[in-house]
Amino acid sequence: QVQLVESGGGSVQAGGSLRLPCAASGSTFRFSTMGWHRQVPGKQREWVASLLSDGTTNYDDSLKGRFTISRDGAKNTLYLEVNTLKPEDTAVYYCYAYVSSKFYWGQGTQVTVSS
Repeated sequence: QVQLVESGGGSVQAGGSLRLPCAASGSTFRFSTMGWHRQVPGKQREWVASLLSDGTTNYDDSLKGRFTISRDGAKNTLYLEVNTLKPEDTAVYYCYAYVSSKFYWGQGTQVTVSS
């Protein structure tokens, strides 16, 4: 059973930064892919970034440069650092992991950016 728990969300002003941890049950290195999505109420969940098991990172083109995905293997934790936040970044951010042909999701953490 895979459990993912996000945290680190909150309310920030535009231009601010946040780091969102996603704590996994067990080693993160067993996942072929980990990453983040976000969702605004009433809209589809959109992919933000991913980290492959070989360390390759990928980002949505519109977010590249402001968002950074990383992993601390010793802490079994995936991170999403978000900088220069904009009001349109307001969303629930979800961590996911993919292993053995299954996707696993966390419960999400709310990020609210005010102008």
